[in-house]
Amino acid sequence: MFLSARYGSDVIVDLLQGFGIEYAALNPGATYRGLHDSIVNYGGNKPEIVTCTHEEIAVAIAHGYTKVTGKPMAAIVHDVVGLLHSSMAIYYAHIDRVPMLVLGGTGPINRSMRRPYIDWIHTALVQGNAVRDFVKWDDQPASVADFGPSFARAYRIATTEPAGPVYLCYDAGLQEGALSHPVSVTAEIEAARPTAAQADPAALTAAAERLANAERPVIVAEYGRHPEAFRELVALAELIGAPVIDLQARLNMPARHALNFTGSEAVLKEADLVLALDMGDLSRALNRLDRTTHERQSRIADGCAIVDIGLMELRSSKWSEDIGQFQPVDLSIVADTRLALPALRALLEKRRSSKWAERGGRLEKQNAGLRSDVEKHRREKWDASPLEPARLASEVWDAIKGEDWVLTANDLEDWAWKLWDIDSPARWPGRSLGTATQIGISIGVALAHRGDGKLIVDIQPDGDLLFDPGALWTAANMRLPMLVVMYNNRAYYNDWEHQLRVAEKRGTDKAKANIGMDLSDPPPDFAMLARSFGWYGEGPIADPKEVGPALRRAIDVIRKERRPALLDTIVRKRELTRFR
Repeated sequence: MFLSARYGSDVIVDLLQGFGIEYAALNPGATYRGLHDSIVNYGGNKPEIVTCTHEEIAVAIAHGYTKVTGKPMAAIVHDVVGLLHSSMAIYYAHIDRVPMLVLGGTGPINRSMRRPYIDWIHTALVQGNAVRDFVKWDDQPASVADFGPSFARAYRIATTEPAGPVYLCYDAGLQEGALSHPVSVTAEIEAARPTAAQADPAALTAAAERLANAERPVIVAEYGRHPEAFRELVALAELIGAPVIDLQARLNMPARHALNFTGSEAVLKEADLVLALDMGDLSRALNRLDRTTHERQSRIADGCAIVDIGLMELRSSKWSEDIGQFQPVDLSIVADTRLALPALRALLEKRRSSKWAERGGRLEKQNAGLRSDVEKHRREKWDASPLEPARLASEVWDAIKGEDWVLTANDLEDWAWKLWDIDSPARWPGRSLGTATQIGISIGVALAHRGDGKLIVDIQPDGDLLFDPGALWTAANMRLPMLVVMYNNRAYYNDWEHQLRVAEKRGTDKAKANIGMDLSDPPPDFAMLARSFGWYGEGPIADPKEVGPALRRAIDVIRKERRPALLDTIVRKRELTRFR
């Protein structure tokens, strides 16, 4: 197998193909020119190259693709400079528990082979040091013979839960050097993959006893990463009649389910037991923080028991404290929930009680009241211009609900979550992340759905797109079926709000909080920007009556012309109503 390889970089292509890597996102760079040539000529452009205008976009696209498929995608970054460009996107893949293969090249370690100047300033002694604190593993194999074992180990580490990105760095000299003898990677490709981690049976029995005896259990879930776990969580909640609070790192519960109480502090306050599943930061879920005084208050009553099932203890960065404040629990079970939840539910089936169905019925009636309140509040300021987020969410939902749609990230201040029928992880791969991530991740989501007929909907923040506008070129180049609806308040609103809090606390002038935050002078023309990259673009649109017809025109273009479309919708600045 793979005995026709002639160069070191051909062996890397054998590995990429053997492990089923379908795409490689990259911005061209000389340190992996050997690998680039091997992908195109030796590999027949398999994996398919996704050309990007920035390494950060390349990694973000791989991030979004993997959130949909569950399979790693490759991102290739050039030398020290490309790795540094991509480092923020790699960090967010770490935060989001996404398996990813980041491949890099380095100028020849053999100094006698280096080109003057450029290979010297772009070569590090250990290139992986730049990202080592927030990747699961990194390696720089010293021989072509080690390419196979190194790649196989990286793949296993990246995809074993809790998942995360890995970085492999390939010496340019090894890539471009001719092979003196055949190099087989068959054994590495065919090696068995690790299985998921199951829970301690005794601990699961103890958890089942606690849940069976609880009067007011509440389920809190965050990083449910697998469809099996999604289905099992729904079944468990229905069995015991427990409300679910979804922290939305992934979709853990259908948005319109009668037991979905996301955002409700009342059920947490009344709980006598919390079952925490796949948590990243349990303390944040169970405590509220006054952002001005920094005082912490518990959302649960004294004496409320906590049972935690997940893999958080197996995952942490030695550099970034993204796991949050330590939260004491009564029972901590290390397990993959796709295995633990079915076993827990089977134990509870044996303890089935009629009170569970009665409790579930009461919660369904309570949930109906909450839904009624949502319907009432969404009509407030319905005709306001610029648009209210609730009106924009309603208009987009009306336009897409007859389509086979996928929402990429931003939920319009929870209004999409409240109004849309988000019924499975296939509809929504999870919440948005930091600025300069969403456009790339959204394109990755669209890439994962390339050719399957789904309409990809990105509610796109203006500040985020201004970081990486070149990403629009990649979406047009790949003919991705994307509908981008700009969430454009012409400001870096999140930081504007922080300045308002500080001004309110200090008694300084809140009217000056816009300085350094406002993007309205001049206002970016996102529709023109999109058109310049080959998209259909329309806007700016501030009149709510114009949104529906514009959405229908855009969707029609996507379907008929097979190119992406962007609508620049102007949304009100929240601080004008929230801080008086």
